[in-house]
Amino acid sequence: MAGVLDSVNQRTQLVGQNRLELLLFRLAGKQLYGINVFKVKEVLQCPPLNAIPKRNPVVRGVAHIRGGTISIMDMNQATGHGALTDIQNCFVIITEYNRSTQGFLVKKVERIVNMNWEDIHPPPRGSGKENYLTAVTEVEGQLVEIIDVEKILAEVSPISEEITAGVIEDGIAERVVQKHVLIADDSTIARKQIQRVIESMGLKTTLCKDGREALEFLNDMVAQGKSVTEELLLVISDIEMPEMDGYTFTAEVRATPALKDLHIILHTSLSGVFNQAMVKKVGADDFLAKFHPDDLARRVNERVKSMCGESMLDEE
Repeated sequence: MAGVLDSVNQRTQLVGQNRLELLLFRLAGKQLYGINVFKVKEVLQCPPLNAIPKRNPVVRGVAHIRGGTISIMDMNQATGHGALTDIQNCFVIITEYNRSTQGFLVKKVERIVNMNWEDIHPPPRGSGKENYLTAVTEVEGQLVEIIDVEKILAEVSPISEEITAGVIEDGIAERVVQKHVLIADDSTIARKQIQRVIESMGLKTTLCKDGREALEFLNDMVAQGKSVTEELLLVISDIEMPEMDGYTFTAEVRATPALKDLHIILHTSLSGVFNQAMVKKVGADDFLAKFHPDDLARRVNERVKSMCGESMLDEE
């Protein structure tokens, strides 16, 4: 166990070719769960927790760790089950999501496994919209459920999706009225957050649940004789996705002549350990850490202005 805990921080530097490493853990029962090591800063025995007034029931308390104060959320309770007991013998997984650090209380930490994103699949049909799964996989014959942490965070500590007045430039939608934005993200919550921001700017959206589905959508457009650059303003893609991650999706787009000029923004909660060199390597145009409506709106503003500027130059 000590070896697993000691190695987590170093392993967060992993950037692979459609690969990831999962930290496996258990909650109250026998079910095995996983979280991408790329989002894990540290794993430790549960420290003493201090209660805070009027807290969300999922937040078991706050802990002082490495000179900072971090909220500790009960992962079992957050996914609709009972609170974990005997928490002094539980573990806390410290993660960084959406520009903030938080801890998740789990019963037991197992080990780290190296996986291919092609072996990570969307939740099975019929699991319902209210489940907390973003993906599933199998390790040594055992089903591993990958939890939609962004859904948990949205429920425990909702993020404002309102764009500050004045950020959206006048006439933005009218300048690209014939175009729409393609959004690829495996988290239902994340897709809806991005969609609401883009549509509040007066733009249309198309949603895909992973990189493979987005690539198939683009290839279908080409097969129908459509010009993707004339119909799409830009693509906003998550990095972590089942079947095909955002890196591989971007590399595939750049390797396809009919798609290579698409403007791609990689939009991810991997803000703390993200490797900027990887963005350049796969050919993405920009990187944006989740989730800040103003930043997203500004990127769209910049893209529209850039396109309109190019058009005016072409006319001259």
